[in-house]
Amino acid sequence: MIQQAKNERRAKRQRSIRLRVVGSHERPRLSVYKSLKHIYAQVVDDTKGSTLAFASSLSPELRAQPKKAGKRDDAKRVGELLAKKCVAQSIDKVVFDRNGFAYHGRIAAVAEGARAGGLKF
Repeated sequence: MIQQAKNERRAKRQRSIRLRVVGSHERPRLSVYKSLKHIYAQVVDDTKGSTLAFASSLSPELRAQPKKAGKRDDAKRVGELLAKKCVAQSIDKVVFDRNGFAYHGRIAAVAEGARAGGLKF
């Protein structure tokens, strides 16, 4: 019951954010989702409705690397991998969508990794 109320509050925040944060061809939207074990990030062009780049803690590129200290380190590596994929497609500016999650911990680590990889937002 408590988890359901928590998810409903996050969904309400998510809808509120999505009214203001919209990805375009010039500045696509970097959307982040976290579960208890993994983190997922994708760059979306909302005008076309297509995903331009995707990375997660389950990506084969990250699974091949040795395991780091914790989930926050994994989140930073996801941001760096996503930034590398975006730069390869000549995407350098994005709009950050925290997807209703608070901007701290793993969400902030993805943003730090993406900035370190060359994305601007």
